[in-house]
Amino acid sequence: MQANPYGLESLWIQGDLITKGVTTILVVMSIASWYVIVTKALQLLSYRRASHAAGHAFWDTTNLTEGVATLGTNNPFSDIAHAGITAMRHHAAHKGHLHDQLLVSDWVTMSLRQAIDETSGKLQAGMAVLASVGSTAPFVGLLGTVWGIYHALVSIGTSGQASIDKVAGPVGEALIMTALGLAVAIPATFGYNALVRSNKSTIAKLNKFGFDLHALFITGARSCSTEIVGDNGAKIVAVRST
Repeated sequence: MQANPYGLESLWIQGDLITKGVTTILVVMSIASWYVIVTKALQLLSYRRASHAAGHAFWDTTNLTEGVATLGTNNPFSDIAHAGITAMRHHAAHKGHLHDQLLVSDWVTMSLRQAIDETSGKLQAGMAVLASVGSTAPFVGLLGTVWGIYHALVSIGTSGQASIDKVAGPVGEALIMTALGLAVAIPATFGYNALVRSNKSTIAKLNKFGFDLHALFITGARSCSTEIVGDNGAKIVAVRST
């Protein structure tokens, strides 16, 4: 079976240094973006399981030790719970040094906030790669497109005629470069948008869990919000403990 003279294999064999360089860059960008997409998706999937435990199983236990055990390990919800427990123990152990400077509520709040911020930083790791690939890959492909069109014009100029056999190869090279740039940029862009939405949802759940933990450590009960409609129709959010 005869190989396609205008396929990817022929493009690589017949291409010059710039063509091969552009193709290599696009392949590397594609591998990097897919690596980030897959690893972040698996990370968010494990966080989703942990968030379910933090919203249900944790609060169905009879004591804090059992509750922390339901969260598992190596997830932000477990890290936040341990951060709160450590903060409470540290404040109690150094009460004589800390009570005049910082209330236990403020100390726990800062510890929980620091744990949430660390998780937020981990969630953002790799997102810059997707943003960069999604915004630059089309232009990298465009460079290959312009170079292919240049080759087509050179072929026309050297041959003196614009026959199809003279321009088909370079024009095909240009179109392939355009397609490669889009094939790299589109998944990176969609992946970035999907991961941003998932990250926001995860951070919102972390903040909610941290707020409930703060109430548990300070008051001994989980806080729950209830909407009450006033006489003027306005909604008032009341916080109660359970």
